[in-house]
Amino acid sequence: MAVDEPVPTPFLPVPFLLTAPEAAAGQRVDRFLADAIGTVSRSRVKVLIEEGRLSRDGKVLREPAALVRAGTAYQLDFPVPVSATPLPQAIPFPILYEDADLIVLDKPAGLVVHPAPGNLDHTLVNALLAHCGDTLPGIGGEKRPGIVHRLDKDTSGVMVVAKTEQALAKLSAAFAARDMDRAYLALVWGLPSPGAGEIEGAIGRDPRERKRMALVARGGKAALTRYRTLRAWHAVVALLECRLATGRTHQIRVHLAAKGHPVVGDPVYLRRVPAAARAAPGDVRHLLLDFPRQALHATRLGFAHPRTGKALEFTTPPPPDMTVLLAALDATAGS
Repeated sequence: MAVDEPVPTPFLPVPFLLTAPEAAAGQRVDRFLADAIGTVSRSRVKVLIEEGRLSRDGKVLREPAALVRAGTAYQLDFPVPVSATPLPQAIPFPILYEDADLIVLDKPAGLVVHPAPGNLDHTLVNALLAHCGDTLPGIGGEKRPGIVHRLDKDTSGVMVVAKTEQALAKLSAAFAARDMDRAYLALVWGLPSPGAGEIEGAIGRDPRERKRMALVARGGKAALTRYRTLRAWHAVVALLECRLATGRTHQIRVHLAAKGHPVVGDPVYLRRVPAAARAAPGDVRHLLLDFPRQALHATRLGFAHPRTGKALEFTTPPPPDMTVLLAALDATAGS
């Protein structure tokens, strides 16, 4: 559309289309688009561009500082708005414990925790709303569960969810104070040396790829992961127990990849076939390389009940896909 034509509201799932006039040549593209739209801040436009939502003559442009070219067609896509009130959806999930204050569950791999762009429904929150129904007192005056902590979509394992405002406040405080016993199982490439230790390094957004996290020299948040090797199969893969002294986005995955031992199957931090794969027997090599998600499982969670103070601890074994993979590794060790 021309610059002086009506602009569609950017909060609808429609693209903003614009052909740059001569007068705009040489401007930063984020500033140019923000001025042209008129109802969206430049910082918001910058984020959308970095997320890959801008195309220039049909090709994705991720550089907010790129200079505008006169006569060039720009298209900026806006994410579909997320409903403030998720709808109940009957999605089964294993419940380990439940009372009037909280639910402890074993989250399946593949289940997103909270509605967000790209996953607007069929999330754990939708499932919890359906499960609790009218028995959910809710948070903030609404019948909604309180998410104390998250697991990545493809990470399985133990989670606790608050059902009341009071439970959410106390569990969140315990989580922030690291007053929870949390342990993860991670199947990684190679054999870490030493077999037990700590990985420390600040984590922030990867400056080259916004959907990834990375160890950064500045602007990140301090992070510390403690690990110990539980088992190893030759020098190919090892099963680690990881404990978090901090809780950053993708922390275990980022730290282990930075140490040179990425999690098996990690679609984000495992970018090439690891050298250790060459030493794996053929059938197992294919199982390892074809594993469809990060082999990471939140195996243990312990905390004090937010109302009674009673110590609670929950442990779950790896899900079937990881169990099959571990059994195949055991078979090679015995052959």
